[in-house]
Amino acid sequence: MRVLLTGGAGFIGSHVLECLLDAGHEVRVLDVLLPAAHGPAASPRLPRDVELVRRDVRDADAVAQALSGVEAVVHQAAMVGLGTGIGDLPDYVGVNDLGTAVLLTQMARSGVHRLVLASSMVVYGEGRYSCAEHGDVPAPPRRPEDLEAGRFEPCCPQCARELTPGLVSEEAPVDPRNGYAATKLAQEQLAAVWARETGGVVAALRYHNVYGPRMPRDTPYAGVAAIFRSALERGEAPRVFEDGRQRRDFVEVGDVARANEAALAWTTRASGSGLRAFNIGSGSPRTVGDMAGELARAIGGPAPVVTGAFRLGDVRHVTASSARAVAELGWSARVPFADGVSRFAVAALRGG
Repeated sequence: MRVLLTGGAGFIGSHVLECLLDAGHEVRVLDVLLPAAHGPAASPRLPRDVELVRRDVRDADAVAQALSGVEAVVHQAAMVGLGTGIGDLPDYVGVNDLGTAVLLTQMARSGVHRLVLASSMVVYGEGRYSCAEHGDVPAPPRRPEDLEAGRFEPCCPQCARELTPGLVSEEAPVDPRNGYAATKLAQEQLAAVWARETGGVVAALRYHNVYGPRMPRDTPYAGVAAIFRSALERGEAPRVFEDGRQRRDFVEVGDVARANEAALAWTTRASGSGLRAFNIGSGSPRTVGDMAGELARAIGGPAPVVTGAFRLGDVRHVTASSARAVAELGWSARVPFADGVSRFAVAALRGG
């Protein structure tokens, strides 16, 4: 299949590119090579037979050119992470939402009807919680005064007891709690509108915490695993926010790449049109402290320091059920946490 891969020179996109090529697809890459993702001296290493269109996904003419002859799109291009604060909102909205709108408009004009969209678990906000007395309940937004006092766990809105976290399914209510999360949900909503109006098919992959080779280092947009590793390479202890017990689902980037290839195949056999969301996680929840500790052991560096610091836009616990991806995409994560972290500890990162 002839595929346009946006963001195909980036961290996740470069692994998706390799996976699609290995599966026999013909791939064209559209990537503007933002310094925040690639470092200030970006120099993509793409296979010789892959065409690179070095333009912005918000450039309608460039997108139209890149879509020529294409049968499907795998859309990875995005700004990621919490960034530096509210001042990042225009860039997040511009790259993630305007960029997606331009892409979808040009896909409609070009007659391309299959899309794999890189979404995120951040659309859920807090994860699934239950109360011993009141059953499943939504976690209210955490209050700054509680966080400052070291009260990190969400409490039941009815009885104020601490809640027990569980696995989130794709049917869970969405509740984005920071600017980045809001833009990822908007991407899904725009894609759903496009699908309804054009008869298109969308597989929205809600990535959980992706880590692995080629992560960007030392930028405000880097993932927590890369931030911890960078500290260890400087001989410093990883600094862990809150109490380190925040639950996440860390999934290795090679598994995420395979999920994209599986989702692309699914778009060719899906009945009808519309958007279908899939959680993409390892299925083995870990804490942020686990990641810091495992990396410190693998590198032989100082033990993590738990700081008690917090970011208001962070959520406490969010971990996935990937049962739908297993059943419908035929995909499941293969890389165990310890093996993935051990490899990540010595893998090349992107300079920032």
